[in-house]
Amino acid sequence: MSKSIIITGASSGIGKATAEVFLADGWTVGLLARRAELLEDIAAGHARAIPLPADVTHEEAVETRFNEFISETGRLDALFNNAGMFGPPTTIDNIALADWQAVVNLNLTGMFLAARAAFTQMRKQDPRGGRIINNGSISAHVPRETSLCYTTTKHAVTGMTRSLSLDGRDLDIACSQIDIGNAETDMVAETNARMVAEGKEPNPVMDVKHAANMVLHMANLPLEANVLFATVMANKMPFIGRG
Repeated sequence: MSKSIIITGASSGIGKATAEVFLADGWTVGLLARRAELLEDIAAGHARAIPLPADVTHEEAVETRFNEFISETGRLDALFNNAGMFGPPTTIDNIALADWQAVVNLNLTGMFLAARAAFTQMRKQDPRGGRIINNGSISAHVPRETSLCYTTTKHAVTGMTRSLSLDGRDLDIACSQIDIGNAETDMVAETNARMVAEGKEPNPVMDVKHAANMVLHMANLPLEANVLFATVMANKMPFIGRG
């Protein structure tokens, strides 16, 4: 039987690219995102793709969709905890509380709910264990300008990754984090378009498949090994060397 993974935020961007890579590798893939019609399009022609339309910030919906997937596959080998949003690109004095809460709710609470559902299943299944891969960001280390909401939540994701890795150690649950720098997605394209409009040089980008392939590599490791943190980035990004 093929290995199984649930990918959140699977309808577009990094999530969609990762789903396609896992399907090509023979995994059974649960596609979890809000937009059902996009999930159906991704799943078309793939017998091992299971659309799981749900808002990852809704506790009951997350638990229901995880249970549906596991009832079909029998177990959960991995979770790619990917769903997220950038939030308003501005300074803190222009950020409404509702906009801040929306980013925290998706990037942090949504990731908590998915990780909790996965952890619950992985510790009780037989054989026990599995792997949770959180999507961090270069912003989990250093921010770009006007990214307060996004950067704050991604720093928090790093704390979640470390805690899950520690708490899952004796339960054969490995937790890791991939920090991606400017994979060519719609979100990055919007950021670059805004920078160009402001007279700035756009950020260097890389093909999103490089990030997806790294997630696949991490997920295919035996549980005796773990890539705790991986950074995959456009080579010419100004991430290091500034001061």
